[in-house]
Amino acid sequence: MIAPAKLDLVTVYIDGKEIAVPKGTNVIEAARLLGTDIPHYCYHPKLSVAGNCRMCLIEMGMPMSDRATREPILDEDGKQKIGWIPRPVIGCGTTVAPGMQIKTKSPLVKECQEGIMEFLLINHPLDCPICDQAGECKLQEQATGYGRGYSRFIEQKNVKPKRTVLGPRVMLDDERCILCSRCIRFSKEIAKDDVLGFVDRGSYSILTCFPGRELNNNYSLNTVDICPVGALTSTDFRFKMRVWFLKQTNSLDTESSVGANTVAWSREGVLYRITPRSNDDVNDTWMADSGRVLYKEVSAANRLKQITVDGADSTLEPAVAAAAKLAKSGTCAVVGSGRSSVEEQFLTKKLAEALGVSAALVSRVGEGDGILVSADRNPNVRGALVTGLINVLPEQKLSALATDIDGGKVTAVVSVGEDLTAAGLSAEQLAKVSIIYLGTHANATSDAAKILIPTLTTFEKSGTLVNQQFRIQKFARAVPPTSGTTDDLIVLAKLVAGVGGSVLAAEVNALWSTIAAEVSALTTLSLKSIPFTGLLLDGIPFASLPFVEGPSLHFEPAAAAVTTA
Repeated sequence: MIAPAKLDLVTVYIDGKEIAVPKGTNVIEAARLLGTDIPHYCYHPKLSVAGNCRMCLIEMGMPMSDRATREPILDEDGKQKIGWIPRPVIGCGTTVAPGMQIKTKSPLVKECQEGIMEFLLINHPLDCPICDQAGECKLQEQATGYGRGYSRFIEQKNVKPKRTVLGPRVMLDDERCILCSRCIRFSKEIAKDDVLGFVDRGSYSILTCFPGRELNNNYSLNTVDICPVGALTSTDFRFKMRVWFLKQTNSLDTESSVGANTVAWSREGVLYRITPRSNDDVNDTWMADSGRVLYKEVSAANRLKQITVDGADSTLEPAVAAAAKLAKSGTCAVVGSGRSSVEEQFLTKKLAEALGVSAALVSRVGEGDGILVSADRNPNVRGALVTGLINVLPEQKLSALATDIDGGKVTAVVSVGEDLTAAGLSAEQLAKVSIIYLGTHANATSDAAKILIPTLTTFEKSGTLVNQQFRIQKFARAVPPTSGTTDDLIVLAKLVAGVGGSVLAAEVNALWSTIAAEVSALTTLSLKSIPFTGLLLDGIPFASLPFVEGPSLHFEPAAAAVTTA
């Protein structure tokens, strides 16, 4: 393991407290490490510094030295004098220097904060009760914490455009905009789609798209996430639910192998939105818009909700018994999924071993965007390699299986969530075999299945996935299972036992002791020991394969070593 680089630390003093922080840290971040909040709007740690809101004004001083001799200038007590800058400076644009003195709570700083808040609220509409940002609004929070508590403004407020459609997924209320420019910088610097800007001047400045353009890139909703007020809102989530009613559950974006960390927001078993979760080693603080709509799969119109055997309604035990009998009666092929969790892939492997066959896996590829959507559209192909479900890279088409079906070598197929027609099998080939389908949504394979067992979406279960960095990450159940569905682990464990395999745990935590004992790359782990930011797996023999993509973005992890005195 490579030893971390030694940090070059700088000692500064914030409100009289000494702290050593990495060289190059700005004052806002230095204060945060000390537990001191410097209010701000335009500043975002992952964007360039604009310095236009002025909310982070502080007092700053430096140790004084004689210009000629460079000797320290001492006061009456023998301490080095501090030369205080006569005007306040912005914390976001100020980088720490040795011996720097900072005041964040002085009378001057308080007066500046109150003045800035007063200016920001001059033309801000008084619609907090109906604002979609309520509960997440930094303007409300900082008006309470740093404002005067009363208004001296009596003139008519400026009227600006409302309900402006910036793009297919983002709505703008210009009256609420405080001109922080976060959305402009994000679009230009992260999404590489320089489409937003300010027009007009002074109190009449507004945010808008450039002529003939709209905010329609696949990262547009990140501007809603970072908007500190209610100016930018999601057309999908707009006015659907107050955020303080929602439960937050850590999850993952399963649209590709990047494995962006997310938060699923739900209430009373219903999902309302997906937002990014910060992880500097994977997705920074961003996610793709296409991953935000995955929650709709839970209640999609084509969701499977009834177990069937030969087209007739059934229950789990008879269906599993029939599936096991069918699988043992001839040569049965097993098709696993790169969308299954590590735990499900482990049981799929056990099923294939019990049947004496090798499992196949279907590759999904598309065009990567170079940001947070990779060319590999399966979230867990690496998990299949790690668990040993497969030992070679998957193909997009199940050509070998098609040949075996046509040759009569295969009489039954267990498909774990894969539409076999999308993988190259024809309807005629499906008709030649008995299909046991475990999946979430209706497709040509589920329609042709002799035995159909509806299973769970990612949001209805817990487990782990291995992303393109070979980082194992876990996700948690956000909502209860849909009526009529069964946990994949339960179905697979019963099926393994039914075909003569081992009796295995059907619960994710209990199953991990078996996984750790049998999978060499996971021997030192337990589900509990894996943090929600994930762990890089050591000793992986597959990392040199051409299929493996590197991180979509390069991030510098936050400094880990900070000392205080």
